Amino acid sequence: MPKFPPSIVAGTPSSEYVEDEWGSTGPLDGLDFWRLCDELTVIQAALLVAGREPSRDAQYSAERNAHPPVGYEAAREAISSALRRGAIKGKLVPCYETDMNDNILGEIQDSVDIHNSRLEVDSLKAWLAGRGLKTGFFFPEKPLAQDYLNPKHPRYAPKLAAAVFAWLATDDESAIKGKSPKQALARWLREHAAQFDLADEDGKPNETGIDDAAKVANWQLGGGAPKTPAG
Repeated sequence: MPKFPPSIVAGTPSSEYVEDEWGSTGPLDGLDFWRLCDELTVIQAALLVAGREPSRDAQYSAERNAHPPVGYEAAREAISSALRRGAIKGKLVPCYETDMNDNILGEIQDSVDIHNSRLEVDSLKAWLAGRGLKTGFFFPEKPLAQDYLNPKHPRYAPKLAAAVFAWLATDDESAIKGKSPKQALARWLREHAAQFDLADEDGKPNETGIDDAAKVANWQLGGGAPKTPAG
């Protein structure tokens, strides 16, 4: 008989161990094992964004249940669109129109097969971060809680916070591909200008403030054109 932690043997559930019909999985739950994947289907990724384990039953239920998990449908549509546009790297498989005998009649224009299309997890994470979604399954680390990032702190400086968040959002190589770090930082800052008081009442970005924040966050002080990886 395998040895389990005393709390399981005694019948008292442990918060650190999960047990199913196969026995204890140790200090991991079902979601944790999905972190091993370098690629995911659209439906798997959407369920994980919604905080649900994408088991086969969950994938079946999400598409056929009248009440899918909160956030699932929005995540599925956004991820599908991003994959179609190339904003997320992966392999797009279209849907096909078939006859009554399942013979393929033709490709459905602008369609995405959410079960068979695959996307790269690193690219998905960079895309999520670029939209300000930095918590949940794909970002298991605890979010920063420094006082200087708290808008309610009496010494909160929006431009400083903007520089920090822009630096974090461009951590992935895919976020700066084809651009210099400063260009990537400035682009992110323009997209999020309103969040950090870097836009006027009409929503027009303050280019001077954006340039200042980008300079603070820029790690390539030498400037120049983006470097192309060798090979």
